[in-house]
Amino acid sequence: MELLKGKVALVTGAARGIGKAIALQFAAEGADIAFTDLVINEAAEETVRELEAFGVKVRAYASNAADFEATQAVVAQIMADFGRVDVLVNNAGITKDGLVMRMSEQQWDAVIDVNMKSAFNFLHAVVPVMARQRSGSIINMASIAGQTGNPGQVNYSASKAGLIAMAKSVAKEMGARGIRANAIAPGYVISEMTQALPQAVRDEFVKMIPLGRGASVEEVASVALFLASDMSSYVSGQVIAVNGGMYC
Repeated sequence: MELLKGKVALVTGAARGIGKAIALQFAAEGADIAFTDLVINEAAEETVRELEAFGVKVRAYASNAADFEATQAVVAQIMADFGRVDVLVNNAGITKDGLVMRMSEQQWDAVIDVNMKSAFNFLHAVVPVMARQRSGSIINMASIAGQTGNPGQVNYSASKAGLIAMAKSVAKEMGARGIRANAIAPGYVISEMTQALPQAVRDEFVKMIPLGRGASVEEVASVALFLASDMSSYVSGQVIAVNGGMYC
């Protein structure tokens, strides 16, 4: 039985990495997929082809998620193309690291805009759709950094903590309309971004993890699938950590 058959999932920043892994697991379980990225390039087009192989409807949309008006427009187009949105995954995110005393205003603003304001933009556009449907699942991709803080990432940590608080608040506001909202807080995930780090840095991360390894993007995506599906029909306002015991 396909867990998401007949549902439409909107995943932001899904051309690669965790967002792509989530879109693939959702498509494998029967969901039609609308996904956004800043530009629809060759990587995004390849993601479309991989998703279409599951026999589901797929559309990719170029969108600056930090732009409120652009987000309203892209969600309107998604509604025209798909007719509904059952699952929203706020996954779009960037890093611009630096110690707080040296961090520029541009570094702060860029991360807050892409990581947190973009989630507000999509919530603002999608929640009314879900309210009319009287159902929906919202998943904010947070981070262990939003729970513990992280040196050199005051902007990133603040944005991810904000995503956790946003999910909890939406859960309380919209539960009466059948809308659930949760957050996922991954720890060290093996991805293109982390693989670019020096091996010594990656080794230090692994030493802090009781399970002794990083997570795959598929392991994070499996938790998103749980939250998107009716398996989690009574789960709302929660933060699910996927960190191998790194933070309990």
